[in-house]
Amino acid sequence: MRYGDRVIVGGLDLVLPGDAVTAIVGPNACGKSTLLRGLTRLLAPADGTVALDGTDIHRMPARALARRMGLLPQQPVTPEAITVEALVRLGRYPHQRLLSPWSSADQAAVDAALERTGTAVLRDQPVDQLSGGQRQRAWIALALAQDTDLLLLDEPTTFLDLRHQLDVLDLVAELHAQAGRTVVMVLHDLGQAARYADHLVVLKDGRLAAAGPPADVLDAELVKSVFDVDCRVIPDPESGTPLVIPKHRPTGRRTPA
Repeated sequence: MRYGDRVIVGGLDLVLPGDAVTAIVGPNACGKSTLLRGLTRLLAPADGTVALDGTDIHRMPARALARRMGLLPQQPVTPEAITVEALVRLGRYPHQRLLSPWSSADQAAVDAALERTGTAVLRDQPVDQLSGGQRQRAWIALALAQDTDLLLLDEPTTFLDLRHQLDVLDLVAELHAQAGRTVVMVLHDLGQAARYADHLVVLKDGRLAAAGPPADVLDAELVKSVFDVDCRVIPDPESGTPLVIPKHRPTGRRTPA
C-alpha cells in the first residue's frame, strides 16, 4: 500500500480470523492505520488483493460492502449541530433504496444501537456538545446501526482518559461476545491489546513482525525488536493476559523505597 511512490505497508500475507477481536499494534508510523484503510477500501493496494470471505473487496459494489463492514475512523468529522439519533440514523444508508421510506426495521436498528451503546438518553443531544467518551459511543452506535458482521475501529481510545478508554473497550468486547461481531481495531497500548484481543497483528516498518494469540506473540524479545524497549512480560494479575513491564531506566530521580 502506497502514498505516492512511498510504500507504507508491504509484503503482507495475512488472514484475520472471523468471530474474533483482532488488535493491530506497532510503533508510531509503522503503517497500522494505513493497513486498516486498506482493509476498508479507502486505500487500494498497489499489488495483491484484499478479500472478504474470498471476494476481492474492490470488486464489490459500495453498498454491498457497507452492508458487510462498518468503520469507525480515527477522527470522524461530525456534521454541524447534528443530534445523536440523527447521526446514528446515517448508519442505515447502505440498507436504503432510492426514494424508499424510513421503515420500522430501520428505526428498530437505530433504537437497538442506541440502547446497546448507552446513548439512548443522549439521542436528542447535539453530538458536538458531548464528552469525548460519549461522542465515541455515538459513533460506535452509528456503526452498529449499519448492522454489519465486521467492525473496524481506528484507534478508538485516542484522546480519551483511562476510564473512557476502558468503557469503549468493554463495549467492543461486549459487542463481540454478545452479538458475535468480528472486530479489527488499531491500538497503541499493548496491555489493553493483550487483554481485549483474541488475536494480535504486530507491524514494524510496514511489515508483519508477528501475528497470533497474545500469549503466543507478546514476549520480551518481540517488544525489544519492534519497540526497542527492554521489558519483562508477566501475567496480568487481573486478566492473566500478557502485561509488559518496561525495565527501569535511570533518570537521576530517586526511586521510591
